Amino acid sequence: MYHPFSIADTLKTAWNIFKNNFITIIVYSVIVFLILAALAFIVEFFVPPGSYYIDMLASFLMLFVQAYTTLGLYKLIFTLIDSELYEFEFSQIVPKVKMILSYLAVAFIFAIVFVTFKLLLENFVTNEILNQLLFISSVIGGLYLILRIMFFNTFIVDDDSGPIESLKQSFQLTKGYLLKVLSILGIIMLLIAVPAQLSQYFPPASLFIIFSYPFVNIILMVTYRKLVYSHQDVDDDVTETV
Repeated sequence: MYHPFSIADTLKTAWNIFKNNFITIIVYSVIVFLILAALAFIVEFFVPPGSYYIDMLASFLMLFVQAYTTLGLYKLIFTLIDSELYEFEFSQIVPKVKMILSYLAVAFIFAIVFVTFKLLLENFVTNEILNQLLFISSVIGGLYLILRIMFFNTFIVDDDSGPIESLKQSFQLTKGYLLKVLSILGIIMLLIAVPAQLSQYFPPASLFIIFSYPFVNIILMVTYRKLVYSHQDVDDDVTETV
């Protein structure tokens, strides 16, 4: 039977997936945390300051590893969801090179848009009031854009989509569901912001991110699956799957 998209049901399904696969997901998260921490340490203490090309290479390496581990987490969670009743191999959770390149391409597209807009504001808009109005408009427009493209990652991993295709698919997926997607985004930001704020006063609280980061991504992926089923007017049981 078809059921309309429900935020409460989405969170419940995401929690069940996280709970049922807790050890696997946390082990992956800890490994990723250690890898990124080790890379950050190497860059901080062994990369000589002031070298433009080395700094660029180190930044690209960090971005590549972050893309690889993020997409790897997505592959892992989708595999856990879709392979609940049978064993899966390690190769199934390794992201393809195409996926990483698509992810980086989207990142670079939005980096270029952001930098270009910032330069236009700084160099061509001299009126202070107009500058502020454009800034406020850009914040609102940016939030709207985030809502519409927040599922591009899931299409890259689940549908093997290219960068432009994944953005178009995300726009189509969120059509008619903006308020519910906004609610999901608010919950995700809350789960990330709370431990980040707590860690400023109690540093060990930062370790909570090892738990919250995979969980918010599970929420994102479950939302994606349920929205896909809602658009298809079929049962919203994520697993056909779980």
